[in-house]
Amino acid sequence: MKDFLTQPIFKSIAAISEQMQIKAFIVGGYVRDLLLNRESKDIDIVVLGEGIIFAENVAKSLGSDISIKVFKNFGTAMLKFNELEIEFVGARKESYRSTSRKPIVENATFDEDIMRRDFTINAMAISLNAENYGEIIDLYNGLEDLKEQIIRTPQNPDITFSDDPLRMMRAVRFATQLNFKLHDDVINAIIKNKERITIVSNERITDELNKIIASTKPSIGFNILFNTKLLHVIFPELANLQGVDFINNKGHKDNFYHTLQVLDSIAAKSNNIWLRWSAILHDIAKPITKKFYPEEGWTFHAHEFIGEKMVPAIFKRMKLPLGDNIKYVQKLIRLHLRPIALTENDITDSAIRRLLFDAGNDIDDLLLLCEADITSKNEQKVKKFISNLRLVKIKLVEIEEKDRIREFQPPISGEEIMNIFGLSPCREVGIIKNNIKDAILDGLISNNYEEAFQYMLEIAKKNNIYPIKN
Repeated sequence: MKDFLTQPIFKSIAAISEQMQIKAFIVGGYVRDLLLNRESKDIDIVVLGEGIIFAENVAKSLGSDISIKVFKNFGTAMLKFNELEIEFVGARKESYRSTSRKPIVENATFDEDIMRRDFTINAMAISLNAENYGEIIDLYNGLEDLKEQIIRTPQNPDITFSDDPLRMMRAVRFATQLNFKLHDDVINAIIKNKERITIVSNERITDELNKIIASTKPSIGFNILFNTKLLHVIFPELANLQGVDFINNKGHKDNFYHTLQVLDSIAAKSNNIWLRWSAILHDIAKPITKKFYPEEGWTFHAHEFIGEKMVPAIFKRMKLPLGDNIKYVQKLIRLHLRPIALTENDITDSAIRRLLFDAGNDIDDLLLLCEADITSKNEQKVKKFISNLRLVKIKLVEIEEKDRIREFQPPISGEEIMNIFGLSPCREVGIIKNNIKDAILDGLISNNYEEAFQYMLEIAKKNNIYPIKN
């Protein structure tokens, strides 16, 4: 705290506060993170007056090279100083209509401004005023809740969540990020108000969901979302994975809790948010594909292919970015059974080449997902699968070093095929090109131009296609 109090930015704010005779306070997340020794670069300053004018004076005091952004519609201003982003706003209170989470904003006292905040741990302030510079102001026992690691609201949580339903997602997010517990009143209020989340835009919901997914242990948040039934509203496909059916004393694993186990395992090894989404969605089609056969037991045949097809609709509804991200997730879902399946028979060079070709540069991420997907209460079964996967990894390295399939480019392009045979873009060009590719992957020919050219002529002749004469 002592180092914090001597920072130039806070000294400047304190000086402007005294000069303008306007009280100023650091509020919210920066105070919380400071007390938790967590790094934070976003600072919110509440002033008992015009926030924009106050911010302009602070910017002038810091030097001519400090630029300021003003948002008149919101009554806020933001400036950057070194690596910090500081936002200024006048104290305000909010009221809500039942059909919208957009508040009606009015000027307010400091106490009213603090009372409207989401959680007690975010409702603490630090004075930047001469008479009590650096003093922590804690009107709602935020310090105690921080010590006890509890998320609770300054007001009745029913009112807090009904007014702004996104705060339910924020409660889960903070519990996940900080590994705190939700107070019982908060849990009950989420259960009661879960349907109110439907008035919030999908973009805002997904933004909070992604912060949960990006946490050290995402399962904390997903368990809360499931237990409060909030998950059933925002992500029903995932909630539908939960449960175990038994027929003739034969059951299957609970695919919801299995998915969370896979997700946590991935989170421990990679920060790649789309790899984490692949973990979440890898078994998403199991409820659709679940069937029972007396001899086999429970099966989920083709769940990887149907799951791949489900991804675009989920991404579109949840306003997740499309393009390369969605293709990456679909690829990993489609291929996530392949490496383990290779070990059920002899691991052939051809099968390894095809896996390398299909996975491309995402092969390492695919292997991470496959290893995380090996979950069972049977330790011997887990050891066996891990050992088999290790054999696949060794073989992948050998084939990659020898054949460079990950960088595979057909020796003869489609354009060259058209020129040789006098063809325009058509089915026949695809047939020839795919046959060359398959022959290389199957080891029938080497990955070089000469062998590919001769093989091309043979395939073309079989399909009654002949080169044009020069």
